[in-house]
Amino acid sequence: MSLRINDTAPDFTAETTQGTIDFHEWIGNNWVVLFSHPKDFTPVCTTELGAVATLEQQFANRGVKVIGLSVDKVSDHGKWAQDIKDVSGAEVTFPIIGDHDLKVAKLYDMLAADDSDSCEGRTPANNAPVRTVFIVGPDKKIKLTLAYPMTTGRNFDEILRVLDSMALTAKHQVATPANWKQGDDVIITGAVSNEDAAVRFPGYTTVKPYLRTTQQPK
Repeated sequence: MSLRINDTAPDFTAETTQGTIDFHEWIGNNWVVLFSHPKDFTPVCTTELGAVATLEQQFANRGVKVIGLSVDKVSDHGKWAQDIKDVSGAEVTFPIIGDHDLKVAKLYDMLAADDSDSCEGRTPANNAPVRTVFIVGPDKKIKLTLAYPMTTGRNFDEILRVLDSMALTAKHQVATPANWKQGDDVIITGAVSNEDAAVRFPGYTTVKPYLRTTQQPK
């Protein structure tokens, strides 16, 4: 069955470039970005891992842990890391899961359960659906999924934008509108009455009876 937002992220134990992890235990009380790749030494994925490596401090500043996955062995990931550094200038210091048996890819419904159980002989095209971003909250629930084609590199500035929105809306009864970025006005959710909004968000604007906006809470 497909994974949906607010489903519990499936737990698993796997080998990574930083040793064996139990996923839920590794998450701890953090937000997590898990992003997957169909194969090592593929061009678009090389740039993506490099992009995340350059942004790792920005994720850390938000209390977010990042972890990659690729349908290959951990030993191959180690060799790939040098190429990623050569291309991006940044060293990969976050873990990358070795999904050589396709266990996690199947668990997260990126590949069919009856697919083969080995990375050997498989091409990137065979593993094309393994290009999904999952954001998982501290409650171990899936908060976002984004699936990309192999030919389109992922926009990690958008992932950071979503994380900023989630952090804001988790603390206040607000939502963020289309193309929102830090500092823009936000939407007051329907859970807040007009009377309460007048106290909590003085000077708010009623655009439509169901659409009320206010300055971003501090």
